[in-house]
Amino acid sequence: MSDSIILGIESSCDDTSAAIIKGNSILSNIAANQAIHKEYGGVVPELASRAHQQNIIPVVEKSLTKANIQQNAISAIGFTRGPGLLGSLLVGTSFAKSLAMSLDVPLIEVNHLQAHILAHFIEDANPVPPKFPFLCLTVSGGHTMIVLVKDYFEMEIIGKTIDDAAGEAFDKIGKIFDLDYPAGPIIDRLAKEGNPDAFKFNKPKLEDYDYSFSGIKTSVLYFIQKEVKKDPDFIKNNMNDLCASVQKTIIEILMNKLEKAAKDMNIKEVAIAGGVSANSALRKAMQDNHEKLGWNIYIPKFEYTTDNAAMIAMVAQLKFERGEFTDLRTSATAKYDL
Repeated sequence: MSDSIILGIESSCDDTSAAIIKGNSILSNIAANQAIHKEYGGVVPELASRAHQQNIIPVVEKSLTKANIQQNAISAIGFTRGPGLLGSLLVGTSFAKSLAMSLDVPLIEVNHLQAHILAHFIEDANPVPPKFPFLCLTVSGGHTMIVLVKDYFEMEIIGKTIDDAAGEAFDKIGKIFDLDYPAGPIIDRLAKEGNPDAFKFNKPKLEDYDYSFSGIKTSVLYFIQKEVKKDPDFIKNNMNDLCASVQKTIIEILMNKLEKAAKDMNIKEVAIAGGVSANSALRKAMQDNHEKLGWNIYIPKFEYTTDNAAMIAMVAQLKFERGEFTDLRTSATAKYDL
């Protein structure tokens, strides 16, 4: 891999991030979070785009400083073109175009979902990178899909959610439990103290490898409504068990389809990616299948699971080597097919 130095910029949702990569080694990976969304129980697009405008210059400057890199050493700039919130994407796209023009360096557009998967090829993401072909369960607040990865830029979605994403289900159920946003990490933490078999919730019955998570949300809601009528303090008195039971159900839904796909395709190389890949129960389920089914598993470092610019820089580096550049006519897009 070349020693070119790439600046990666990520602004698809509510985290502003910038990273510097040299070859496949990350020299810096800086992110600014937006705490304001906790007040609203979810991301408010207009507030997110305003915060990106405030954060992007200091975040890029900090990434350069930490990497000990001057602007004139940058070989190219990679940025998230989509998918994501259009207002947020516009900030990152506009900044990347302006900086590339001022430095007279190539501009490289990156698909955010592709970046989650290719983050596995960052030098310190795994002890060894996945071998092609591999399956990647890409699971976050906005997306849940099983991807057959045949090569760096040859990917096929073989299963996806028909409604809510898994991360979205965690957050919506967290709202029912009156937990702060984002609820996924809180549910994960509380679940460690609970009994995962305390309560049973409905699982969808879908063909092939597709997912559905709206059913479990409804199942939990109706269950809670019924129990709270009998005991107003039911949620508070059973919080840990509720979180453990919900988490077990969601992880089983995810893993059942992934196991089916791996078996049907006779693939032992299996990875996870995206924000929900930080979930401890999902990571344990992957480890169990390494031992039980002989999978070679790839679980990214925590810092490469959530939205981050390191993964954007990694894809940009791969595209740089192939000479795959874009021009100033490019524009952000909320939908961007894998």
